[in-house]
Amino acid sequence: MDVPLILSFLGAAVLLTIMPGPDNLFVLAQSITQNKKAGIATSLGLCSGLLVHISAAAVGISAILYQSSFAFTIVKLIGAAYLLYMACEAFKERNESSMLQNQPSRTYFSLYKKGIVMNVLNPKVSLFFLALLPQFIDHQAGSPTFQMFLLGLVFIVQALIIFSLISVYSGKLASYITGNLTLLRRFNLTKAVLLAFIGIQIAFSKN
Repeated sequence: MDVPLILSFLGAAVLLTIMPGPDNLFVLAQSITQNKKAGIATSLGLCSGLLVHISAAAVGISAILYQSSFAFTIVKLIGAAYLLYMACEAFKERNESSMLQNQPSRTYFSLYKKGIVMNVLNPKVSLFFLALLPQFIDHQAGSPTFQMFLLGLVFIVQALIIFSLISVYSGKLASYITGNLTLLRRFNLTKAVLLAFIGIQIAFSKN
């Protein structure tokens, strides 16, 4: 592929990633209410979930999902229900005074899995890649499917870097929040509201 084309895609990907959205806001919330490792674990999960969407877009499954309103609705409602469940769990945590750093490391794997599920069950991500990736395909450079996979990997790498930076710098606030139970409760409540908002937004989104 043409290097300027890849760089052009990278620029667009970075701009899209840093724009406030469900993924980076979720990473931000996990990092602040718990710690940077929690944010990075969530970031790895979200980016792992992107592999599913990129693969789907590359082989055309997303096009089928887009054309079938029933399939889109089923996946959408499952994803929304999962996010609302996570919102309820976050609401229950609002009175907890301990941070994730005092919990076993397996908790991070749980966050990793949550990141994957959260991303995979959002069909709009697949449609996003289906709309974005073809715009940067060079039809003279070989297989469009391979090019879409390559561009998808570029997107994942830059997203992981940006999410990790968000985690690291947001995590620095954790030491301040740890000693402030009232502030910790507010952040957990904010996280619950954020997850509920994302879930409701997905539930009422249109194909």
